[in-house]
Amino acid sequence: MTTSAPRRPRQDAVDNRAGILSAATAAIAHDPQASINTIARSAGLSRRALYGHFADRNALLAEIIDAGAERFNRIASDVTDTDAQVALARLTSLLWQQAAHVQVAASIALDDAHLEATGKALAPLRHAVAAILQRGQNDGTLRTDVDVTTLARLVEEAARAAITRVDATLPEARSLAVRTTLSMAGLSWRETVALLEAHPDILGAPAAGDVATNGTAPATADATPATADTATAGAKR
Repeated sequence: MTTSAPRRPRQDAVDNRAGILSAATAAIAHDPQASINTIARSAGLSRRALYGHFADRNALLAEIIDAGAERFNRIASDVTDTDAQVALARLTSLLWQQAAHVQVAASIALDDAHLEATGKALAPLRHAVAAILQRGQNDGTLRTDVDVTTLARLVEEAARAAITRVDATLPEARSLAVRTTLSMAGLSWRETVALLEAHPDILGAPAAGDVATNGTAPATADATPATADTATAGAKR
């Protein structure tokens, strides 16, 4: 007995689904509580047509999270720097650049209600971060006062705080996200400034308020030295 191959979705159905995801991401970025009706109107569809693709709002959010996780995982696989400090800085910068465009949606993905599902979807990214941190611990360039699993959690929480708390429209936002992550991983603010000066491509063209080029602390991060000192106290041995 032969079995027929599964029928491929019609192109218009594929396009409608992609349009719904795009409209939902934009609508949620404007209003985190955007309703199914609002999302359907944004996608140019009826509520009934939207339900033909997604069972409910939670199912729609789950697919948005999965799509974002896929992009993040792909970014992680593209970071190939052998230097652990540079790799962590570059990965953070690229992830922030992606998350900043959909910050509200990213914040929803990282809230407590969705964090477990998000964590599973981001398993490849988590693995990549842990590998970078382990490499840095092995060569002594990242803090070794905690085991790599704990350090990965600390770095993840720092990144989560940056995505959910930092205003993405600030010109120094990406720099702040990178500096916060590196601080948690064991670098002092002076070491971070030196690293970013040596690798300007990590942040791209410096914007007003980004890392200073004269070796001093960034003007918009008065608390950075104290934060870094706390994070790195006893970190390197």
